[in-house]
Amino acid sequence: MCRWLAYSGEPLHPSEVILDTQHSLVAQALNSPLGAETVNGDGFGLGWYPETPAESGQKPVPAVFRSTEPAWNDQNLREISTTVRSPLFLSHIRAAAGPPIQQTNCHPFRHENWLFMHNGALADFATVKRDLTFAVDPSLYPEIQGTTDSEVLFHLALTLGLQDDPVAGLGAAIREVERVGHAHGVQFAVQGTFAVSDGTTLWAFRYSSVGRSRSLYHSTDMDTLREMYPDAERLRAFGRRAQVVVSEPLNDLPGVFTEVPESTVSILDDSGYRHEPFLAAS
Repeated sequence: MCRWLAYSGEPLHPSEVILDTQHSLVAQALNSPLGAETVNGDGFGLGWYPETPAESGQKPVPAVFRSTEPAWNDQNLREISTTVRSPLFLSHIRAAAGPPIQQTNCHPFRHENWLFMHNGALADFATVKRDLTFAVDPSLYPEIQGTTDSEVLFHLALTLGLQDDPVAGLGAAIREVERVGHAHGVQFAVQGTFAVSDGTTLWAFRYSSVGRSRSLYHSTDMDTLREMYPDAERLRAFGRRAQVVVSEPLNDLPGVFTEVPESTVSILDDSGYRHEPFLAAS
């Protein structure tokens, strides 16, 4: 379907993980061993929060760059990712499963200070699309610019309280998709991994109705990695709080990445990261 990456920690150039790792996101666009599709060349996106903190009382507003070009073939991605610095960013490469290849269908999606991206699918989306779209709050409906199931799911989650409680909001949206799916004879309605951020915290979810979700991995903390690989030059580019969640590992070094369990949300913030249960397969 797709591949994605999310980073949280000390500000750095996104290129450090999008371009410069052994199995970078751009490399995965050409060859994704763990993906549902080997090639993810139907567009990409990068959403990043500013390095400079927002003024007191204001929420950080992310910038978004999306393109229908294959990630390996877009010079603008290289220019931007090697120039900007960000303490929290999301990046996504797309393998279109049905909705057309157009810029508005590329992830991540943005609402105010929130970013969202998804790898996977809502089963038989054409069958449930009308019911799910009509369940979106009328004030949010005009923001849906593309034709993907992911964008509808994001706005459904916003409708159901994502901004107040991202875990509960996305959980309620997924349960609504499953309810509508069952009403239309769709047995396993939801498949995927999901990333949500408000610019301060990152939530990464792994869930599917059938209990066999797309792959998702979390990096080991930097102090442990430096003890494991004291001579690794690459690690010097990252601060102690650096953490990434990825669809598949960025290198082959043992112990650097750990698989996120099924029906789990990984929560990353200034205090580190933790895993919590998320729903149970329906």
